[in-house]
Amino acid sequence: MHPGPSAWKANGDPDYLRRQAIRSCDRLGVSRLDLWQLHRIDPDTPREVQFAAVRSLIDDGLVRHAGLSEVDIDDIEAASEFFPVATVQNRYNLLDRRSEAVLDHCELHGIGFVPWAPLASGGLRNIKSTLGAIARAHDARNSQIALAWLLKRSPVMLPIPGTTKLLHLKENVSAASISLSDREFAELDAIGKRAGRLPDPVGAGVVDRGTLPKTQS
Repeated sequence: MHPGPSAWKANGDPDYLRRQAIRSCDRLGVSRLDLWQLHRIDPDTPREVQFAAVRSLIDDGLVRHAGLSEVDIDDIEAASEFFPVATVQNRYNLLDRRSEAVLDHCELHGIGFVPWAPLASGGLRNIKSTLGAIARAHDARNSQIALAWLLKRSPVMLPIPGTTKLLHLKENVSAASISLSDREFAELDAIGKRAGRLPDPVGAGVVDRGTLPKTQS
């Protein structure tokens, strides 16, 4: 839920989730949402209650496929007891690898992985020299190379870069046609790991539930 101009608060109340799904259907002019995501697990509501609510949305025909956002592997496995998890939307990019284990789990189980902030919210400037060299070799922009790296990282990857400009949208889409060599991929991977945020070796796959992305269901 969105209680203020710059504030987000998770609300896992089943009635609230149902109202929001119905509202989304009404706003989109559809009778069923093909993909609906629980954008945060509300810490004040048992997660099983929230997962059961998602299951009811599927059973009642309001939702075709359901996903999760900002979750760890344990959350995914727990949710899978209630409904097939179609997608996982965690923060992930060249500089933030804390969801590496989650991505590997998704790939193993055929779950779509939807990284938000795929361009590191402007943080790519920290490795712009490496990105720039590879970008010039492909006659591309640094942001396109960062997206191409994500797409090469896993077959279940579907980045969602945000933009307000048509030009940037076209550039982002065209990144899918860039084919990085194995050497280029490895070079970016290594530099990104050195510069970025890595998973906690003790709690691999555990994510920070504190910051909500700007787009919510």
